Amino acid sequence: MPHHTAPIAAASARKRALEHRQNLRSVYNRRMNRTETDTSQIAGLLAVDHSTGADGAALLLLEYGDYECPACSEAEPVTRHLVDAFGSRLKFVFRHFPLVEAHPHAELAAEAAEAAAAQGKFWPMHHLLFTHSQHLGLKALTSYAEQLELDMRRFNAEMADRIYTQRVQEHRRSGEKMGLRGSPSFFLNGKAVDVSFGLEHLENAVRAALGKS
Repeated sequence: MPHHTAPIAAASARKRALEHRQNLRSVYNRRMNRTETDTSQIAGLLAVDHSTGADGAALLLLEYGDYECPACSEAEPVTRHLVDAFGSRLKFVFRHFPLVEAHPHAELAAEAAEAAAAQGKFWPMHHLLFTHSQHLGLKALTSYAEQLELDMRRFNAEMADRIYTQRVQEHRRSGEKMGLRGSPSFFLNGKAVDVSFGLEHLENAVRAALGKS
């Protein structure tokens, strides 16, 4: 009956949220149990990574994220705030970790971000994708590219040819080599930050690290 649907939906949402926190906790625990040699994966792609903040900053915050992931969408304004607040002492790097098994549009959205990056507009596209994370079909991605005034002939050709698929998958593989299974996943100066119980732990970690630097 209709009046029963709201409690059922709320219970389902709570269950999904609990499962997500448990998954993040499990991923964090696996990462902490791995050897320090895994941090070599963090530096491995830095030459072609997308970064914002200060070069040579004391802190490097790395996120593996998925544009169709609700928790990643929640994290996006937090990372933007951290860059704004600590930009002179913090460098933020974003890598793609599309969970295509659960999020069928995530990989194509990541490719759209790469296509925008090729025209110097990765971060504007990045913000748009998270703002509209429930609308990531090709038609919507094309609309975002138009909003950013990209060269649409080039954008459409690159999306049709899927020329950025390999780069996106390389990002995901680098995360998998570190034991990642979920997103968002954060590393601060190579050390995993556990956000399974709230994103406020991310800012706390940054503040604590800056206090020691």
